[in-house]
Amino acid sequence: MSRSEKSLMHNLLEEQVIQALREIRDPELPVNIYDLGLIYALDLDVTAGTVVIRMPLTAPACPVAQSFPATVECAVLRVPGIREARVELVWDPPWSRERMSESARLTLGMY
Repeated sequence: MSRSEKSLMHNLLEEQVIQALREIRDPELPVNIYDLGLIYALDLDVTAGTVVIRMPLTAPACPVAQSFPATVECAVLRVPGIREARVELVWDPPWSRERMSESARLTLGMY
């Protein structure tokens, strides 16, 4: 497989993972976790079919802190080509409203 084919496959799979993440709503806000700015990094290995997602929660004392990573992993595992997904919770840098997309700010009336 050429480098450009591998790059194209990576981009397509990454878009599918992002779409899966956009279907997960924050439990306390009517916005998906991707547009909320909760996805800090996606480390995708197309060949192995693995993805590591680094994300915080909106607050360290979030009531779903124990179960939410598994929810995210299950959603991403439904993407064809993904065989393994792992969520790593990170707290640095802390999440802030500045990470939200424009559409999330509009939805939440934060303009």
